Amino acid sequence: MATKILLPLCLLVFVISFWQRNHLGNDLLIGPQLQPIPEVQQAPSQRPISAQPFEVTVNDTLYTVKPQYEYEIYGLVVSYQFHNGDYGLHRRWGDHLNVADICVIWQDNATSEYLGDMNFWNGEFTCFFKTYSDQAWAAFNGQQLSNNHLIAEDPYIRQQIEKVSIGDQIKISGWLSSYGKDGQTIRGTSTTRDDKGNGACETIYVNDFQILSSYTSNWKILMYLSVVVMVLIIVNHFRKPFRVT
Repeated sequence: MATKILLPLCLLVFVISFWQRNHLGNDLLIGPQLQPIPEVQQAPSQRPISAQPFEVTVNDTLYTVKPQYEYEIYGLVVSYQFHNGDYGLHRRWGDHLNVADICVIWQDNATSEYLGDMNFWNGEFTCFFKTYSDQAWAAFNGQQLSNNHLIAEDPYIRQQIEKVSIGDQIKISGWLSSYGKDGQTIRGTSTTRDDKGNGACETIYVNDFQILSSYTSNWKILMYLSVVVMVLIIVNHFRKPFRVT
């Protein structure tokens, strides 16, 4: 009898917590709470450099990278999209250099009491956000968000980038750059945080990528716990002697 009640209940908890697993609000007053670190109070910094274009090779494809600015950004990860050069537009363009798009916020956005009311998601090359709260919309600063096209050929840096999760607080150091192959530009870069729309994303050749603070949402913890309990219930059910009624 207990199994008939607990198993559907755990399944319901799993479905709800799976849907909410990337929620950044502290609405569950258990487990770790999201605490922005001091570094994300800084605005991104950049300075012009006089670096020459250089070539890198990824997946036997030669790319030309043209650095424009030295760039450093601290941010709270709100959305991301990992890329595979064998699929979609990356395959069409022959782009194996672009590891991921990572969307981050900083300063007032990262510490806003309305952060949990915001929704963020990534398309293939764009970060989107919305809210149904008038207060959250009024408090949100679109100039304290950026979608970053991360390019790197170093295997270690690529691996570090692929470890990122929603809610992590990160540091990216590198060069704002354009890049291409066979004499054709694949992607340019924004050089200001004030622009919007197409071309407003920063393209960063990554020299250093650090996860300064990892985060697992309480909803994600609840999701994992519900899975464990469901497995235990099922195992216990099949370990019981069979009874003919």
